Amino acid sequence: MAKIKKGDLVQVMTGATQARGGDRGKQGHVIAVFGHKNRVIVEGVNFVTKHVRVGQSQGGTRTGGIETMEAPIHVSNVALVDPETKKPTRVGYREETVTKDGVSKTVRVRYAKTSGKDL
Repeated sequence: MAKIKKGDLVQVMTGATQARGGDRGKQGHVIAVFGHKNRVIVEGVNFVTKHVRVGQSQGGTRTGGIETMEAPIHVSNVALVDPETKKPTRVGYREETVTKDGVSKTVRVRYAKTSGKDL
């Protein structure tokens, strides 16, 4: 089970501070997770400029130019944000028994270690 998933609110823990033009301390939602590369894309963090070749679309409009987009960050450089305290926290797992239609099932649940709240 992955500790950080798509849609989670995370905070950047490493890098240059915002005063120096970096992203440390910024919070954003995870847009994509690349599990095989251990990287995530966070909304509004780690912007890079990308040069796109000029082409034409179906309607005849020209595309291309310089675009800014989010680049992936290593998972170890971000921490999940606790929903209660709005501060970074570690993630833990616990087993819970869920009963549905008379059938009990054991499920692993992620929780924030600082407050104990389910994620």
